[in-house]
Amino acid sequence: MSAGRGEAEERRLRAPQEAARWHIDLQPWAGSSHSLEEEAKRFLHYITRSQISCSHLVTNGLTDNYVDSMKPWTVCLDNKFSLTHQIRSKQCRVYSLGLGEDDNIFELKMASGGCEVHRFDPGIPSAHIHEAERLWHHRLSVDWRDPNPAIAPHRLHSNTKKLKTILNDFGHWKIDVLKADMESAEWKILENLILEGVIEQIGQLVLEIHLHWPGFEVSGNDSSVVRYWYSLFKELERKDFKLFYSFKDLSKPQMFLKKDVFNASSCYILSWVNTRWI
Repeated sequence: MSAGRGEAEERRLRAPQEAARWHIDLQPWAGSSHSLEEEAKRFLHYITRSQISCSHLVTNGLTDNYVDSMKPWTVCLDNKFSLTHQIRSKQCRVYSLGLGEDDNIFELKMASGGCEVHRFDPGIPSAHIHEAERLWHHRLSVDWRDPNPAIAPHRLHSNTKKLKTILNDFGHWKIDVLKADMESAEWKILENLILEGVIEQIGQLVLEIHLHWPGFEVSGNDSSVVRYWYSLFKELERKDFKLFYSFKDLSKPQMFLKKDVFNASSCYILSWVNTRWI
């Protein structure tokens, strides 16, 4: 595995990091009644409107040949953002986090387009598989907690780590594109990336979010859950991440916290760009 070329130069992009925090800052309630309707309307309005324009959207990879895909994983290749320059200089790095994801077109095409791609899936048969010149598969699951060394793994190949630990283990500083489909673990993982400052090491974030239930270890009543979701995205905005793409998945149940309300889907794919990386 490549430890990455030009890492010293990449570090110059790094903004001064804040001290690690224990919790995110919750946003004020959307309204005085603290109702689910108020919170949901604010949240859904936020995730369905771009904050920054992208004139060169690319879906599912860098090669021109069209291949039908299950999901529209989308990046921005406008010249004003760093990704296109990293691709041209063959220094682009992609991390793909998934749980049993069987749609690998994005990873294959990003690798064939010149990016160094690392895909993390706890279900693969070997610890590391080098599929092509620029594509690696790793039998790792990304978590928001450090594993407890006193507890034996439940499965023979069980191996979970926080993303910060994986970056340190691989000798990587930055991720040009982080794609994540974590089947409702995304909320706590995103919170961990924000609290530990790892989010600042990411250029573009392509995330599938699930709204049919609160998500793993997310507690509170429905309105509190949606306020927490919204607060996470406002933390991204505070770190200069801007939403440039939103996809409402109509193939999934049209449910919002187990209710058929607000004209919402249970699943959206969202793409942000870190505008500090210009």
